[in-house]
Amino acid sequence: MSKTIATRDAYGKALVELGKENKDIVVLDADLSKSTKTAGFYNEFPERFFNMGIAEADLMGTAAGFAAAGKIPFASTFAIFATGRAYDQIRNSIGYPKLNVKIAATHAGLTVGEDGATHQALEDIALMRVIPNMTVIVPADGPETEQAIRAAADMKGPVYIRLGRPNLPVLNSDDYKFELGKGVVLKEGSDVTIVATGVMVSVAVEAAELLSKDGVSAEVVNIHTIKPIDKDLLVKSAQKTGAVVTAEEHNIMGGLGSVVSEVLGQFAPTPIEMVGTEDTFGESGTPNELLQKYGLTAEKIAEKAKRAMARK
Repeated sequence: MSKTIATRDAYGKALVELGKENKDIVVLDADLSKSTKTAGFYNEFPERFFNMGIAEADLMGTAAGFAAAGKIPFASTFAIFATGRAYDQIRNSIGYPKLNVKIAATHAGLTVGEDGATHQALEDIALMRVIPNMTVIVPADGPETEQAIRAAADMKGPVYIRLGRPNLPVLNSDDYKFELGKGVVLKEGSDVTIVATGVMVSVAVEAAELLSKDGVSAEVVNIHTIKPIDKDLLVKSAQKTGAVVTAEEHNIMGGLGSVVSEVLGQFAPTPIEMVGTEDTFGESGTPNELLQKYGLTAEKIAEKAKRAMARK
């Protein structure tokens, strides 16, 4: 995992490629195009790029209008602004009429870093997944992001894509095949299942290596699509290992841990532990300092994996 790339960079690259192939692709941004990486699309296709200014509600409402007119709009801004300031427009103008809008939200989670709590979206997955008709995707690396953007463009209906600020290790090869709604088993195991999403997938792989040193065989599952979630894979893995730990860069309330709990509670009751922020805001610091402080580490995943195993 020596190569690294930010998912927002992969998003910008994918947009340009899509723009060359499909003239119905339009991009809207809220005065953050250098940060969200939509500036590349502007440079190539200025007639299909719209800077809406710092007006996120207008951004979403205009994107809905483009979709109603047959275009495929990608609406981009930071996750905290996309899901917080414009929730009403997303719910009522995009989700309710099931319009074909793609919301690509960058700078999600604690790894925004020094920007602090006001810019760290730790509730966005929860907000988006409860909107009917909304698909929610959280890619784990650059190659997965590029394919997820293509999958979002190909499907009809609203999509929320959660992207990050920092570079992440590349887990997937160039021939990786992204399939919407299908989880990926990165490592087979028999003692415990680690279900991770986004930034935490590479950390989950590290946790499995730590557990291996203690004789624990951990299965690692990458859930890149939070909604619709891969119920069959979760149930199959939980029934095989008998213990589950989830890992996410998000509040455990309403995020991946909640989704997995809902699935297993209905179809395969299993001891489960969760790694994520625990009903708290973040604070200013480097991404690594914050991940350490809030326990989003390989060591914490390994600790909670053993705790889940003890509850079998």
